[in-house]
Amino acid sequence: MPSFEFNGKTIETDDEGYLQNLDNWNKEIAGYLAKTEGVTLTEKHWQLIEWIRAYFQQFQVAPAIKSLVKEIGKLENIQDKKEANKFLYDLFPEGPAKQLAKIAGLPKPTGCV
Repeated sequence: MPSFEFNGKTIETDDEGYLQNLDNWNKEIAGYLAKTEGVTLTEKHWQLIEWIRAYFQQFQVAPAIKSLVKEIGKLENIQDKKEANKFLYDLFPEGPAKQLAKIAGLPKPTGCV
């Protein structure tokens, strides 16, 4: 099983880099994971990270891209779904649902290839 060292601790991941133990997540780990994904975290990223973690806590599943588009539409007051989708891809270029879940320390969203 793959893993990485962080602050003297071994952090287990799956083959794609998603945390095996969600309790290992913290903001420093998020920063590390973001860096490995080529993402520089901004306030907008953190808003979505906090939102997706709360969503996961409530529903025990990472949200689909449709829910992310809806949420960013609310946060940014974007009415157009295509524009909201583009905004998300600007933040997470390799796939918002997958990258956001990974950085937020959540399992890979179901339905993501």
